[in-house]
Amino acid sequence: MTLDDWVVEFDRGLRSISGVSRMSRPVPTPPTPPTASAEMTLAESNHAAALMRVNHVGEICAQALYQAQKLTARTPALKAAFEQAAREEEDHLAWTMHRLKKLDSRPSLLNPLWYAGSLAIGLAAGALGDRVSLGFMAETERQVEHHLDGHLSSLPQADTESRAIVEQMRNDEMAHGRAAMDAGGVDLPLPVRTLMRAASRVMTRTAYYI
Repeated sequence: MTLDDWVVEFDRGLRSISGVSRMSRPVPTPPTPPTASAEMTLAESNHAAALMRVNHVGEICAQALYQAQKLTARTPALKAAFEQAAREEEDHLAWTMHRLKKLDSRPSLLNPLWYAGSLAIGLAAGALGDRVSLGFMAETERQVEHHLDGHLSSLPQADTESRAIVEQMRNDEMAHGRAAMDAGGVDLPLPVRTLMRAASRVMTRTAYYI
């Protein structure tokens, strides 16, 4: 990679952590605008904000993972695939930040830690080869899909705006996972998948509050 490429990646990482992200697609909106009768209670609003903070952390991690995997990819085609996925995930990052602001809440205070840890994991996955890296991407997206399903079940019914964002994110994650396997990703061993789920639980439970 050239010096300019490194500057671009550093800028993307800094924007991810600081919450200044660009979106290429507008924020998803519900089919019908929310009505006054569908206002949330304070407890519901706080719960929705905590869930969206967790989702924002997930997108911080996604940016770091895809950056690392792009840096370690062996072929231009795979680098381009990771770049495209990262751009779509950056939309998610901007959407969740937008929703946090509307809910009068904040992102996780541990975002630099989440980013650094995910970058290290992505570099490790990429170092094991392109097929393993793609398999890691696919498994990550499967677990994120499951996690978003849980959020759709848990979000207050009145919060149609958060639901619209999460549903579009879920559709994108499913597409990324399928693309990774179609590109040659391998199924990861059960112990690795189990460890990934355990790490995800720690992250989500911590980010819900901090």
